[in-house]
Parts: sequence; structure tokens; C-alpha cells
Amino acid sequence: WLGENKINVRLSGSNEADGYAVYKIREIAFGGGTKLSAEDGFLQYMIGRLQASSAPAEEVSEEETAEDGDDMKLTSLQSITDFMTCAGGTLPDNIRLWARRNLAVANSHEVSPEERRHAQRALSIMMNIQWKSNYFEAIDPEEARRILDEELYGMERVKQRIIETIIQINRTHTLPAYGILLIGPAGKSQIAYAVARILKLPWTTLDMSSINDPEQLTGSSRVYANAKPGIIMEAFSLSGQSNLVFIINELDKAASGKGNGNPADVLLTLLDNLGFTDNYMECMVPTVGVYPIATANDKSQISAPLMSRFAVIDIPDYTSEEKKIIFSKYVLPKVLKRMSLKAEECVVTEEGLNAIVELHKNTSGIRDLEQAAEHIAANALYQIEVDH
Repeated sequence: WLGENKINVRLSGSNEADGYAVYKIREIAFGGGTKLSAEDGFLQYMIGRLQASSAPAEEVSEEETAEDGDDMKLTSLQSITDFMTCAGGTLPDNIRLWARRNLAVANSHEVSPEERRHAQRALSIMMNIQWKSNYFEAIDPEEARRILDEELYGMERVKQRIIETIIQINRTHTLPAYGILLIGPAGKSQIAYAVARILKLPWTTLDMSSINDPEQLTGSSRVYANAKPGIIMEAFSLSGQSNLVFIINELDKAASGKGNGNPADVLLTLLDNLGFTDNYMECMVPTVGVYPIATANDKSQISAPLMSRFAVIDIPDYTSEEKKIIFSKYVLPKVLKRMSLKAEECVVTEEGLNAIVELHKNTSGIRDLEQAAEHIAANALYQIEVDH
């Protein structure tokens, strides 16, 4: 394609046993000619999308680093058109057809400027997302266990359920058909973020307590001047890829919508892995690479259809003895490190530890223990500074 269109390029790489390995490609304006795209880094970006792999790191000159595709974004109609010509085959079939239709609208003078602006904005969002396959590389179970132990104390049954899920992914190389629903008073968010780390996927958070209208999730129609995509489509755009973890906080409040409809109904379409349609984008996007992790306090408030989309894991609260260990070995050291205090500068005696746990014996989770550690460390820091 480059040869047919007489595109002048400079290749950077190194001699390998099998030949010359090209790591970077840079377009040059030769003999007073013009460059293919006004967008800097277009060719490098295009090659990266075609190969969907990062090049080995190497020492390069300043001239060779002048054009880099890492931060490249397709925003102009010319760059989007060039990308469709060069690498349109990397897109799912329905998105490729959708892009051609929207390119026609964006370039048309028979529609309003508002319609052209919306079409170009939608194209820019869609083209900058890498639509990956649902194939997942194997995950090291020992590394997964290390992350879980780092984030959570105890909860062996919960950790076993997560490791079982990892082993299932390693066997099938696909995500499980069901997401995870964490129900209980303690540690739900920590577990959710730990699973996202284990999967090595970008993650986004949906707080259902603050979503009152389905339109916040699905976006608004382009017929409105201030139309925009919904939260779900924006999450794909920010992550830059189609494989990501959706952490859905307070799922038990998803049915309490106050707008025109129920946000829980929108979640069902996302969780089915059959595709999701945003009103602004007007195109169904694949969701086979989406892994949902939901949290809730009261599962009686979750509808049966929503519950059926998850593997439920009940999380028990910590005992008093567990809270003592968590405070002394995890919470306090973390707070001291954050406040630049040495361990010997803030020592909690056994009697003090018992008093702290007794004070918070009726509270769930460890947030209150973290606040207690913050107060103790701040008081120790104050006494140190005043004494000096």
C-alpha cells in the first residue's frame, strides 16, 4: 500500500538473524512533496494498530523519535479516512460499515454543520479504540495469589473463588460467562481492584448510587445540540481498548432510577456480552472483552435478572482478632509510610490496640480502623514536631 501510493518513509530498526527488524516507521516529505497525513505519528500509529503489539525498546536518535504513535489520536477527517483505507480491516465488520456511513455524513454538505460535527466526534471516539479479540493470555496463579495476599488479609474462601476463576481463564483463554458479585460489609472494593490488577486490564467505575437516569449510561441522541456519549462509551474511549473491567459499585441501588427508565435495564445489555448500543454513537459495540465486578450490601434489593448475570461471592466481616492483625500489620504501617514516619516514632501498645478494636467493634470493614490510624499518626507527628 505504501509503495502503490508512493509514500516516502524512513525505517528505524536493527539487523537480526532473520533480517532487518523494523521498530519504527516515519513518513518524510521527499523532494518537496507533501505528507500523507497532517497528523504527526500517523504511520506509526497505523502500524501499531495493525500489529497490536509494542516494539522492543531501543536507543534512538532525536531525529528518529520525532514521530511517535504512542500518543497519536485520530481526530481530523483526513487521518480517519487514511486509517480506514490502511487499517480498516482491523475493525469489526459492523463498526467498519458504521464508520463509512459516518465519514460520508461528516464530509457531506447536504447536512447541517451540527450533524457533521457530531459525526466527526463519534468517528474520533470509535477509531481511537482498539477493538481486540476475546482471547486472553494465561495468568500466573502464583502472581494472582501474591496480589490477593497483598490487598487482603484472611478471606481464604474468597481468594480461592478468585483463583478458580483465573484457572478457568487459563484453560479457555476467554473471560468467564459471568462476572463477580461481591456481597458483604468489608473489603469489596479492595477485592474488585485486586482482580482488575490480576487481569492486567484497564478498569472503570460505575457508581450506581449516583446514576438516576439510563441516559447517563446510554448517552443522548445526536438530535440534541448538547448530545454526548454515555458513561459506558466514555469508559471505552478513556481506556483506548475494548477489553476492560467494569467495577459496578452499589449494584443494589441500580433499580432506584428517578429519570425516564431504570438504569438496571441498561446494565443487563452490558452484562449479556451480546453488544452494547450507545444512543450517541448509534452503533452496537462488542462487549465480549468486558468483565464486570459488582459490589453490594443488600442482595435482596437486586433483581433476579441482574443476579443471574453474576457469580455471587459472600464476604464475611472481620473478627476482632483479625482486625487487630490488620491494624498492626497492614493499616498502621501503610499510614506511617504515607506520613513519612518511622515505625519507632509511632508505637501502639497491646492495650492501645485492644482499645482501638473495642471502640470499632460494631463497625464493618476497615475504613474506621484506617481513620483511627490516621488520627494516631497525626498526633504522634504533632508531638514530635512540638518537642523539637
